[in-house]
Amino acid sequence: MVAMNRSQGAARPLSRRTLLAAALAATASGAALTGCTADASGDGRAVRFLGPETPETFRPVIRGFEQAHPGLRVAYTAVPPAQLNDVLQLRLSAKDSAIDVYCVDQPRVPALSARGFLTDLSGVGRRARAAVTTEQYEISSWNGTLRALPVWTSTQYLFYNADLLEKAGVGAPSADPAERWTWERILDAGRRAMQRAGCAYALILEQTDAYYGLQPLVESLGGGSGITGEDMLSPAVTTDGWVKAMRWYHDLFADGLSPRGVTSFQLASFFTSGKVPFFVGGPWNLGSFAGLKEFAWGTAPQPYFEGGRPVTPTDSWSWGVNPYSGRQEEGLKFMEYASLTTAGSLATVAASPLIPAHRAAFDAYAARLDEQATKSTEGVAAIMRHELEHTAVSRPRSVGYTQFETVLASAFSDIRNGSPAEPRLAKASDELVRTWERLR
Repeated sequence: MVAMNRSQGAARPLSRRTLLAAALAATASGAALTGCTADASGDGRAVRFLGPETPETFRPVIRGFEQAHPGLRVAYTAVPPAQLNDVLQLRLSAKDSAIDVYCVDQPRVPALSARGFLTDLSGVGRRARAAVTTEQYEISSWNGTLRALPVWTSTQYLFYNADLLEKAGVGAPSADPAERWTWERILDAGRRAMQRAGCAYALILEQTDAYYGLQPLVESLGGGSGITGEDMLSPAVTTDGWVKAMRWYHDLFADGLSPRGVTSFQLASFFTSGKVPFFVGGPWNLGSFAGLKEFAWGTAPQPYFEGGRPVTPTDSWSWGVNPYSGRQEEGLKFMEYASLTTAGSLATVAASPLIPAHRAAFDAYAARLDEQATKSTEGVAAIMRHELEHTAVSRPRSVGYTQFETVLASAFSDIRNGSPAEPRLAKASDELVRTWERLR
């Protein structure tokens, strides 16, 4: 998070929306993006790297790697996040050797491993265990074998508009996880802000219809991940916790407390323009919010349901080596620098508001957050540490996760737009049973 402190002036914060929009533009141009040398893609020793972020995100780590390894270069190509999985499936199924290293959405490690699309990284397993957190090592492994190297992890915050709450006569939430608010309290305060401060809505969830953002609602009510069975190919999306959480999600929009017809990456502007007092989103928002001089805001831990338990989302991206690449040795060197060295790990977040998976890099990163803290961001590092250590729940590990996420995204959208929760979840369960039969 390079631009948390407003006094940094010239540093322009990169929002997640900016990163994604630029990635789309980069892909549309069809250009391969390189680190420090324009002719890297023509260099026989260049590592060809594929991912969903913009060149600005990876430029510092590419530059650092090239300086540490004279003679090696990295050529980076951006693919829009929504298309990355399809692109990888198509190219790896064709045994395309033109990719050396690629970004791996961590819950997809099992499926990619099962299809033979990730190399065995046991040779660096000991170093990886020492460098990254246990959870990040496990999420990057499959059947006891390390298959990718973790680069980033994640969490979410409750952001609040301090001026709107004051106008509504509502005290601000505490940054202390021990005093975490419930969803019930949030909606009560949000309704008061709508009535007294003229807000259009009470609450916005940035990860609309995304399993990553909605899993904590279900898990807070004891509903489970949604996947069960010895082979993790049995749906469990009709439990009491699932039904209760999705009824709450349905009512959030049916009662006009959250907006319909707005994409996830447009929602932050509703918060910063004063249309809503509460916004639940990721740490990538910290830098962009801090750049707004006339905007009074704060951060608190993500809420939980009364009678339930606090749960927050996690996981992010690992990097893997293409087994069909002819440059696996060079690719692994690049991955080791980015994942297993403090300098390389810090370089991966030098231009992007994401959280490093490397232990020592995370400590330095959190210390920097404290050093650069403003009134709005005071306590964000402590919240981050607490959530990652105590409340974070990974997405389920299944070879059928890709299909699971797709089926549920459709169900979430239908429920948000008015479909009754219980029958729509039952329909999703039936669809998963049919879809997963092909994977058994």
